[in-house]
Order: sequence, then C-alpha cells, then structure tokens
Amino acid sequence: MKVEPDAAGMSRARLERITEHFEGKYVAPGKIAGCQITVVRGGHVAYYRSLGLMDRERARPLADDAIFRIFSMTKPIASVALMQLYEQGMFQLTDHVHRYIPEWRNLQVGEVQDDGSLNLVKPRRPMNVRDVLMHMTGLAGALFPGHPIDDAFAEALRAQKKGMTLEKVTALLAQHPLKFHPGTQWNYGLSTDIVGRLVEILSGRRFDEYLRQEVFEPLGMVDTGFFVPEATADRLCALYQFRPAQAPALLETPEPSPYLRTRSYLSGSGGLVSTTHDYVAFCQMLGNGGQLDGRRVIGRKTLELMTANHLPGGATLQDLAVGGFGEAGFDGVGFGLGFAVGQGPAATAMAGTAGDFYWGGAASTAFWIDPSEDLFAVFMTQLLPSVAYPFRAQLRALVYQAIDD
Repeated sequence: MKVEPDAAGMSRARLERITEHFEGKYVAPGKIAGCQITVVRGGHVAYYRSLGLMDRERARPLADDAIFRIFSMTKPIASVALMQLYEQGMFQLTDHVHRYIPEWRNLQVGEVQDDGSLNLVKPRRPMNVRDVLMHMTGLAGALFPGHPIDDAFAEALRAQKKGMTLEKVTALLAQHPLKFHPGTQWNYGLSTDIVGRLVEILSGRRFDEYLRQEVFEPLGMVDTGFFVPEATADRLCALYQFRPAQAPALLETPEPSPYLRTRSYLSGSGGLVSTTHDYVAFCQMLGNGGQLDGRRVIGRKTLELMTANHLPGGATLQDLAVGGFGEAGFDGVGFGLGFAVGQGPAATAMAGTAGDFYWGGAASTAFWIDPSEDLFAVFMTQLLPSVAYPFRAQLRALVYQAIDD
C-alpha cells in the first residue's frame, strides 16, 4: 500500500505512536504474535504496518498478504448482501420471517420459570427481517452456556455432528423456543446465520456463491471466502488463545486447519477468512457511500438506513443487551442493520464522532468507519477472545490524535 499521511491530513510523527504502542506493549512482550494496522482518510492510506509474526512457532514474519480468520467481521458483509436484495424490492424490513421460512410460523417464546422450567407463550408479534439484522430475534444460540433454551439447542446441534448447513440449522431452530419476544431485547448469537439463509432463499443461490458474485468480485476481494485454497494455504496465520500473565497458547496451526477445506456450514455470523487488503476494500466501499472504483455495491441511502440506530426509542445496547457480550461496547452504542453505531464521544467515552459505525471479530480483529472524518481503520490479529486487551479503544485514541487538519 502507498502510504501518504500528508495527503490524508494526518501527522506522520503522531501516527508513529501507533507503532510504538502496539510494538512496545503487545508484540515485543509476546502478548500477541503480531498485528496489521491500516488507517485511511480521504481515500489516502495514512498509516500501514505489519508488526511481529503470523506464526510464532515457525518464526514467520507477518506478511502483507496474510490471511486472517475474521469471525464476526463476517456479519457486516452478510448484512450488506441481504440489503442488496432489499434494494431489488425482494423484501421489506417489516416482513415476517415466516413468510420466507414457513417452519417458523408457530415459533413460541420460552419464559423461564423460577424452577427452571419453560412456559411457552405466543410472541407478542412475529419476528421480522429487521429483527434478524439486529440480533433482536430471540433465537437460541450455542455460544454461551447457562440458559436452558441455549443449552438445549447446543446439545441438539452437537448431535447433528457433521454436514450442518444454513438450511439445516434453520430447521433445527424451528424446534426450539425463542428466549424473548422479538424486537424487545438484543442478544448476540445466530441471527446473522439467518441473514445468510435469507440471502439463499431470496436469491436462489448458495450464500458463498452470492457473496463471491455480488460483493467480493466487484470489490476485488480475491482472498475472502469460507475456506483457504491450497494455493494460498501458507498465508493463513496461526490462531492463539489469551492466557493471563503468560504468552498466548497456540490454538490452531495453519496446517492442518479446518479452514483449509471446504465446509458445508456457510456461517454469516463468523465463517469468513480475509486479508487486510480485502477488508480495506470493503471498508473503503462503505466509506464511499457504497461504491468503489466506479462499481456500486450498495446504494448510499440504503447504507444510511443500515447505519442508523434502529434500537427502539433511540436506546443503546446498555439498555437492551442480554448475555453481556458483543463485539462493541454497550455504553453509548446503538445498533443498526449489521453495525454498531456510536452515539458520540461523550456517550461512548471514546474518541470518535456520532454516527461512526463498526464491528469486530472474536480473534480481536476490528474496524470502524467515521463518515464525518472520511476515515476508517482496520486492525488484524489472531488472539482469542476479543476482550483480552483494549486494542480497539486504544487504537481509536491513537488514530484520532494524529489528525492534522
């Protein structure tokens, strides 16, 4: 990448604080193997660095074309794909989901009683497509144990063993009650897998094929997909697990990795791998209002719809989130159709601008886009979980302090 901090209206010297911080506090002490950081403003790359290693055990430096598991940074891509179909008049956000998934017509809500049993009741209203894009479905999930509906679903999912698909998980969810009435609470889980399934139903194409044809190829995202081809397998980073007061543990080596073979389960929630180059292209498209190099991927007004706060009554995630986890803070953070939406620096207690939008992934990857400053940043690393260190808030402070005009 050609780095032009002056053209971006940013201070080269102050941007070097990013290098000093992440190299000195994280890479050199061995808290992470390495990271890749890109800052773009006004269409110019203001800062780009590859720091440390992509594979600690093999002492391989982090290559510019390294491939990362982006986990939940898949979600904004899946959401853009579904909203492309909205632009074609194929659905409305208020459409009942059972219009497209008929086996969900009789879904009930399981109210947990004091003795742990469930009282099944009719939803106050049917789940709609906007609920799916917003994690407000009430659907069971398998990420976090402890809720009887989640635990029952996770057990049923394990019993399926191999061969799970978006169609099959949709059918399995029909056998389990909702955890809350649709549209009343925000709960991180499988909702974006259903975004992917709706793309399949509405487009008549497999989710991976649709993404390749309608998102990746127009944006030149040649290394983004649900698996890593053999020809590029040596570019996949190792994956690490945080351990307190010691070096992170190796969790998954590049070989053999499950990402080196095709998979039947095309998770819209977290199934993609990508590169910094590819995700920068996706972010630049978003920052440009939906187009890149003359190719429009999504309409500007559709993107404005997606990045507005849709939480009821202007609420924040702090007001409505259950389960205690998401890839963004909860204070002062709204939620749109696939993105967290910042309500301004005073509300979030972080540098930024009201209306910036963002998300991250389980392995500590992250991005944010600030339309007011015509700025975005992409952070790539491979450390589970994403709450191990405050990378995202620290990077925000380091980026914004370098703006020079």
